This record gives sequence, structure tokens and C-alpha cells, in this order.
Amino acid sequence: MRHANVVILTDDSEFARLLTACWQAERQAPNIAVLNSDSWHEPNAPAHDLVVVGPVREGKITSVLQSLEPATVVLLCIPADSQEFGQLRAQYPRLLHIPLREDWAQTLLLVAGESLRRAKALQIARQAERNAAKNENHATLGRYMLEMRHSVNNALTSVLGNAELLLLEPGQLSAQSLAQIKTMHSMALRINEVMQRFSSLASEMQEAENASQAETEETAASSPRRL
Repeated sequence: MRHANVVILTDDSEFARLLTACWQAERQAPNIAVLNSDSWHEPNAPAHDLVVVGPVREGKITSVLQSLEPATVVLLCIPADSQEFGQLRAQYPRLLHIPLREDWAQTLLLVAGESLRRAKALQIARQAERNAAKNENHATLGRYMLEMRHSVNNALTSVLGNAELLLLEPGQLSAQSLAQIKTMHSMALRINEVMQRFSSLASEMQEAENASQAETEETAASSPRRL
């Protein structure tokens, strides 16, 4: 929570002062920004992982909540008997409500800590999903290259063979044609080196995978079995 960003949105300066003091007394305090309902504009708001909405002027809560992104973690700290609360609960079923009572500050800190940890876990999970999808695309490309390896090698063999045959009779070619054929021959050799390296790398990866699988099977076989 030390690197988390929290926005306290309230028109009650005492609410903001008390909550900020409670957070700063913690060992791992987040970065805190305090805004009132007049200065709140979501697109221009400070970076935030959590928004705590405290007491604001009547009619402002709904407009504030409507301006927030759906994925934003929001803690609403208002009296449970507020006239707007019933409507808000129906409209925002995932809204976390902390009733304003004697122990509201400590309760809010506990709920905020859990909410931030959950948001961080979701962020890590989404990043892992994106990485997995990206790796799957790379794996698909790699499999395609393996499947096309022999076709590419056959095409390179044909290009190299024909270029070498033409270079055996340089007198029949103009200087410009001879230079172009030499360039084609040189580039084909370079592509062939790349394909050879790719084939070698594929073999090394297969050997490493086989060794890892054999080690796993050996470990499983040597582990004591429970009766």
C-alpha cells in the first residue's frame, strides 16, 4: 500500500484531515490527494488506485460516481440514513459503503487496504493474461516457422544452386547482371545461416524441454508414496 495512490473526495475538511492523519500514522501510508466536489474532474484527477468519497454537498454524490470509471475502486463514507444512499445502493451494487459512526476511520482503513490488495491482484492477473496471449501468438508464429522450415530451405537451395550455375559462366553476363547475381547469392547464404540457427535453436529448446520433463518424472518416481 506504500506506493498506492488515494484520492479523498469530500467537502468536509474535518473528514479529510482526520482520515489523512489516520493513514499517515500507519507504517505504510499511501500517497494521498484531497479534493472537493467543485475541483473534481475525473479526466484531470490525480492518479488514483482508490477513491474515498466522504460527505459532499447534497446532490453531488451521484454526479461524482457517474464520472468515475467502472473499474475504479470506490469507498463511500456517508451516514447510512442518507436519502441518497438507498438509490445509490440500487444503482451501484458493487459500491463499498462505510457508515459514518464512531469507528468509521479504522474500518475504512481496513477495507481500503483489502480493496487495494485486491485491485493489485486483479491488475497482476490481467497483465499475466496479456502476457500469456502475447506468448501464445509468438508460439503460433514459432510453430508456423518450424512447419515452413523445410519449404524455405528447399527454396534457398534452388536459389543458391541457380546463382552458382550462373556464376560458373561469368563471360555470358554483363557486369551489372554479374553484380546482381553475386548479391542474390550472398543474401541467400545469409538467409540460409539464419534458418540454420533457427533449426539449431529449435533443437536446443526441444532438448531442454525433454530434460525438464525427464527430471520431473524422475522426481515424481523417487518421491515416497503415501499408503
